[in-house]
Amino acid sequence: MRNRTLGTTGPTVSALGLGCMGMSALYGEADRTESIATIHAALDAGITLLDTGDFYGMGHNEMLIGEALRSTGSANREKALTSVKFGALRDAAGGWSGYDGRPAAVKNFLAYSLQRLGTDHIDVYRIARVDPQVPIEETVGAIAEQVEAGYVRHIGLSEVGADTIRRAAAVAPISDLQIEYSLFERGIEDEILPTTRELGISITAYGVLSRGLLSGHWTRDRQLAANDFRGMSPRFSGENLDRNLDLVETLRKIAEAKGVTVAQTAIAWVLSRGEDIVPLVGARRRDRLAESLRALEVTLDAEDLTAVERAVPVGSASGERYPASQMAQLDSEK
Repeated sequence: MRNRTLGTTGPTVSALGLGCMGMSALYGEADRTESIATIHAALDAGITLLDTGDFYGMGHNEMLIGEALRSTGSANREKALTSVKFGALRDAAGGWSGYDGRPAAVKNFLAYSLQRLGTDHIDVYRIARVDPQVPIEETVGAIAEQVEAGYVRHIGLSEVGADTIRRAAAVAPISDLQIEYSLFERGIEDEILPTTRELGISITAYGVLSRGLLSGHWTRDRQLAANDFRGMSPRFSGENLDRNLDLVETLRKIAEAKGVTVAQTAIAWVLSRGEDIVPLVGARRRDRLAESLRALEVTLDAEDLTAVERAVPVGSASGERYPASQMAQLDSEK
């Protein structure tokens, strides 16, 4: 496993991280036993960064990770790093009602996360979306107090734009920005990525397979469960889905010519964008994890990169990455 460092002040982590959200929420039902086995397999393979959110399954995901860490070997436990998002407000019916970035809320969310994870600290802590009622300086300042207290090691950001990144970095050192980045989503390249690079902040990239669209396994006739949020995603709907899967088929020809899969090509492309970028793979099963890990063995030379970007040009994906109501909550899109 190769390693990369999160920013100039952050920890050294594996070149791929494991995004654990789908093991608990938003992608339909998941198998608990297989999920834990997948986390164990990731740790055994050298993945050290486990990414979650305290609102994934209303705490279920953190408890799942805690169980996986307790049931693995001591060497794996010692090297595992937790990256946690907080701030989303939920209700018992699974609804969403905004974000809370008040300093008192930061302490509250953190206390519950530490208990669910069964640890005395979180390695990277970040608010999932900016609370429009609370200046980012106050939220980051509150996390910085928890760093001083020893409950948090490093401060991250999530889905924020260039101005907010600068304001946050003026308060305390920022290790990384977690944000969507893939062949289908390259908006960060215009302003956000140059800003993080100027400030010495890394990117932990989620959605590198565009929630399965770029996996090479998605089919037009796939039926989604009622609790799978992709059923409401514009990119998975109607003509948008058809056009996006046409792009995938073009990419498949390039992948097959290299003897690799579509998913491996898409992940390798993100890896190729710079040593300051750590892709998060959202594998829920060991076979999907194994496929993703082999992306580390894929080398895309200049000719390959040209072919890949010709197959999936900038801005060619059809449909927004979230429904309009959620897009409006993204500071990164303003």
